[in-house]
Amino acid sequence: MTKTHSDRTDSATLIRTLDVAESMPGAVALRERGYELLGLKPDATVIDVGCGTGRAVAELAERGARAIGVDLDPAMLTAARQRFPGADIRAADATTLPLADGEAQGFRADKVLHILPEPDAALAEARRVLAPGGRIVLVGQDWDTLVVDSGLGELTRRIITARADTIPHPRIARAYRNLLLDSGFTDVTLEVHTAIFTDASTRLLLANHATAARDTGAITAAEAEQWIVEQDRRAATGRLMLAVPMFLAAGTR
Repeated sequence: MTKTHSDRTDSATLIRTLDVAESMPGAVALRERGYELLGLKPDATVIDVGCGTGRAVAELAERGARAIGVDLDPAMLTAARQRFPGADIRAADATTLPLADGEAQGFRADKVLHILPEPDAALAEARRVLAPGGRIVLVGQDWDTLVVDSGLGELTRRIITARADTIPHPRIARAYRNLLLDSGFTDVTLEVHTAIFTDASTRLLLANHATAARDTGAITAAEAEQWIVEQDRRAATGRLMLAVPMFLAAGTR
């Protein structure tokens, strides 16, 4: 299927948004904590499901792992291969991973389960590819719990709720611990790390939320513009603040 101009624009916007979010100090620290919880030995095989533009795959490889990234988005796969030419990047679904039974010692899914049609099937596949003693790490946000500083409180609540409702599983991150237990993993732990965004570049993330809420009909175009203008003003004066609780769960096969 040929990509339309709109499709290419949407992919480019998503990649820019991810670049902003993943470059923040809090996001870097969260990835580092996730790598620590994987507990990988040199040359261990680890698969990063929903690898996006390949940042984590490259970082894991730098740490001595045999890192494999999988994604289904052609734009993400192209970006990952262009940015990290030596990385092992493959097109694959989370429920049909290109690994043999027990081939991996680590499994990572960062901001992925909330968009999957069958999260339980993805976790079953994780158990299949992990060797006994292998580690799984899940990272994600609860889309209902974003905190945005705004003088437009009621409008902000509607925007956050409407944006959450566009996600297939907006509250799955709060269930990570129970999902891992129900899937047969042991030594399950759950941490919450709150990412604080005050940089002006966060304005793009917030504008995307308002646009999504407008597109659902939850707010009007005028309300979206009013909210974005307020956040732009905050960004221009160093007063912008977005807090995102990130759930980090880990377990053992």
